[in-house]
Amino acid sequence: MNNYVVCTKINPSVSLIPCRISQKISRFFSLLVALGFAVATNVSLAQDGLLSTDQDSTATYPATYFADFDPHSVSDMLDRIPGINVARGGPGGGGGPGSSRGSNRRGLGAGGDQVLINGRRIAGKENEGNDQLSRIPASQVEYIEIIRGTSGDLDVRGGGQVINIVMLDAESSSTIAYELNADRSWDGTYTPGVRVSLSGQRGALDYFVTGEREPQYQLNRSSEHSVFPDGSPNDRLQKETTQEASPLTLVGNFGYEFSERDLVHLNLQWSEDNQDTELNRIIVDDKFENPVLSLQFEDLPSDSETREVGGDYEHIFSNGSRFKTLFIVNEKDDLFVRERYDVDSSDRTKTLFLSSSELTKERIVRTSYTFDVFDTQSLEVGVERAQTILDTSLQLGLLTGDEISDRFGGLSPVTDANGAVEEMRYEYFAVHNWQLNNRMSLESTLLFEDSTIKQSGDISQSRDFDFVRPKIDYRFDITPSLQFRTTIEKDVSQLSFGDYTTSAETNRGSDDDRNQLEGNPDLEQEKSWRYEANLEYRLPNDSGVINTNLFYHDLEDVIEKVDVSTEDDVLSANGNIGDGERYGLKIDGSLRLGFLGQPNMLVTTGLELEDSGVTDPFTGMKRRLSRGGRGEFNIGLRHDIPSRNMNWGFSIRNRFDGNNITYDIDKNEEYEGSNSYFSWVEMQGWGGLTYRFEARDEFVRCRSRDRFENRSVGDGGLRELEKSCWDTGTVLALKVRGTF
Repeated sequence: MNNYVVCTKINPSVSLIPCRISQKISRFFSLLVALGFAVATNVSLAQDGLLSTDQDSTATYPATYFADFDPHSVSDMLDRIPGINVARGGPGGGGGPGSSRGSNRRGLGAGGDQVLINGRRIAGKENEGNDQLSRIPASQVEYIEIIRGTSGDLDVRGGGQVINIVMLDAESSSTIAYELNADRSWDGTYTPGVRVSLSGQRGALDYFVTGEREPQYQLNRSSEHSVFPDGSPNDRLQKETTQEASPLTLVGNFGYEFSERDLVHLNLQWSEDNQDTELNRIIVDDKFENPVLSLQFEDLPSDSETREVGGDYEHIFSNGSRFKTLFIVNEKDDLFVRERYDVDSSDRTKTLFLSSSELTKERIVRTSYTFDVFDTQSLEVGVERAQTILDTSLQLGLLTGDEISDRFGGLSPVTDANGAVEEMRYEYFAVHNWQLNNRMSLESTLLFEDSTIKQSGDISQSRDFDFVRPKIDYRFDITPSLQFRTTIEKDVSQLSFGDYTTSAETNRGSDDDRNQLEGNPDLEQEKSWRYEANLEYRLPNDSGVINTNLFYHDLEDVIEKVDVSTEDDVLSANGNIGDGERYGLKIDGSLRLGFLGQPNMLVTTGLELEDSGVTDPFTGMKRRLSRGGRGEFNIGLRHDIPSRNMNWGFSIRNRFDGNNITYDIDKNEEYEGSNSYFSWVEMQGWGGLTYRFEARDEFVRCRSRDRFENRSVGDGGLRELEKSCWDTGTVLALKVRGTF
């Protein structure tokens, strides 16, 4: 039974405050009050130990801070900063249901990846600031800022912290950085890669060009066995999947300063990722007295090509006001093919052909004007227009004995689906920033989103949507080392175009009984009210950071699997299943071991605890969100030894076991907690080059699957229980880096 208070909304699509009040909200604010009381107590006890030499909430790290470590790239520099995992991790609670965040968002928005270059956001989606951190040479950096406050001068909004990389200002300079690398998989396969970048400045022009081809090879060995509900054996499977790819990426970022008040940027990116995947399957049918052995082979090639052009122009007026406009045009072309063969001693017989193609186009223009209302208040107003188009085509052929077609791989046509989805979206926004005093700031955002989604092909329709999304961000520097942050936000997720149309099951045959995913043209957006509170304490003398985050998300129109069965088939698709909630606690710590005589040894830890609730559409029972999980724990160590020009370290991540389940109309899948580790040793050697050895492993992962006849009818009719485990083995890597 639902635990929400019953109430009425006049118009829920434009409500500025949540009408439903969950019991968990009162728990959230009770915890918040308790946290604030504990903070007040601890501050009074620890005040004498705090470093208070700077009243600014921005931590600045000049290039000289990293001189003893001789870093190769900006990413290497950031790894030496205590608490950088908090800055790079984004807001607490992640994205999750009802969130408009994430790399797959349409349009640009005011968020982004919270990384600025020279105080400016890169006009790109595939080519954002965070993507450049491992490409920009450390020798080009003047200083790095970790910005903990809010300001009308920032190009991104809404993040917990912002990283600003400030480059050297020189009349003429250039640096070439390169990296040669090779991976060794657990079957002895070697895959080479290379990255070369050129960066520099010539007068008013600054530039950055890079090209890289990264090795990708994976050997996945898995086993599966299944039984019937009475415990009698069904079958056993052994699978071996090999995946090879060498994605190629070319990037160019250019900036030109016409004057102190006029600046323009142009950003280009092209990438190609062609993967060859082969799967060999051994099936043992145990239903008979004498088990029956059969062999299958699958060929699963895929091609992907991405093109993006972005740019921006900024003008600063004499009174300090700023006008900025940017554009992004991108295309992504994906093709996936799956062919299955039955194999005997002398021949192969094709039994399945599946082809799926998707072409995604996006065109974005965003314009804003920022000005000071008073000395301590600024206002940014603007509009964003984003057009997104998706064209899809899917063909499924099976060996049925009916008439065959070359378009279906020489098999009989079963499904021939085509569709097109287009969204035209306008986002009108106003952001008011108020520096209440030298220790407090309040930033309020009001955003109105108006969109039209048109669908054609097998289904033709048009729908209009509009939403009001307010947000409040309050920050209080209790001391220069201790900051309290809290946000309240109404968010609306973006619908995945892939959920509108029929698409292929492209997860490399993870479910051998499913070939395609159904679409749902009547899908509605997930909405959420998101409450977050954050407390960050920076230890004296840059010796560490402790960060605590509490979050509660009140969800509406949660998207999970719903029943779309026909008279002939039991089918499901993504649909809206009602309201839910998600809440949790996240603690991150970073500590230098100077008190043990090891100031260059940095320990990082993280703990995330999470729970959620929603009503299952098939059984009516309260449960966690699909793949909601319980949280995870991670720990890492980095040890720099400047006297020997070397460093080493490791990181370990563990997701907690229990109730990590995906729910569908004909199956439930429970995933065991997954572990992974990463370790490295790096040193300078011959020729002034940097040599880095890495090892990584995700260990064995397992999944239990219960198959049902139809979970929306009666008890569901349990018909099969499966248990599978897979392993990708340990990967070793050698990287050689240099600059000139």
